[in-house]
Amino acid sequence: MTERRRFTVLPRLGIAPSTGELVRAALDRAMIAAETDGRPIAVLDAGCGRASALQPYRSRIARFVGADIHRPAAGSLAYLDEFETVDLCVDPEAFPTDSFHVILSSFTVEHFADPAAAFRHFRGWLRPGGRLVVTTVNRRHPFVRAYLSIPPRARRRLQRLVKATEADAHPLVGACNDPATIRAALRDAGFADVSVRLTGHLARAWGRRWPTYALGLAGDLLSRGMPSRRSTMVAEAVAP
Repeated sequence: MTERRRFTVLPRLGIAPSTGELVRAALDRAMIAAETDGRPIAVLDAGCGRASALQPYRSRIARFVGADIHRPAAGSLAYLDEFETVDLCVDPEAFPTDSFHVILSSFTVEHFADPAAAFRHFRGWLRPGGRLVVTTVNRRHPFVRAYLSIPPRARRRLQRLVKATEADAHPLVGACNDPATIRAALRDAGFADVSVRLTGHLARAWGRRWPTYALGLAGDLLSRGMPSRRSTMVAEAVAP
């Protein structure tokens, strides 16, 4: 069974919606809200890695900015208008105030040394009414908690099995990685209308190889009936 076919089994097992579906719905809402502003739409993918869930909206975006702590390989992010190398937790002046209608932070919060500071920076960079969409892992899931607890040297070896490339394996902190903590941190940063949805994502995230796919599937099935313990959080928040 191919990797793609493995994933088609998941909804039939009750492991749905996917993280991608939740993110697309959140970005649909964010883009509709941005279009009511009347100004050209500017977005930031904060921690953009090698691909962006904002890419399908490219035709509606006037200014598409990516930011990450490491500069990508030349030509690998051709869909961006701009790229900035920045530590999102440290530099509040990386972008001017009120720069963006939408900020996406996809599986970066678990790596943040100071997520509260990063959220304050996001709040400052968003225009009034702008929206933040965040995806990150939930340490209330027992597999995620165990993964975050592995000593860094051993975890780096394990990451090579579940990540697409070694460049995707970043240090993990997990300081803001449960539903209550991320809600509180976003509100403390000045956001309103905070919502957090949870879903199973381990089989998809670890699905490149059969052994890790099977482990992820077991983890997703384990938490299927316990929403607050599912592996992945998708948070939305509005800059008042």
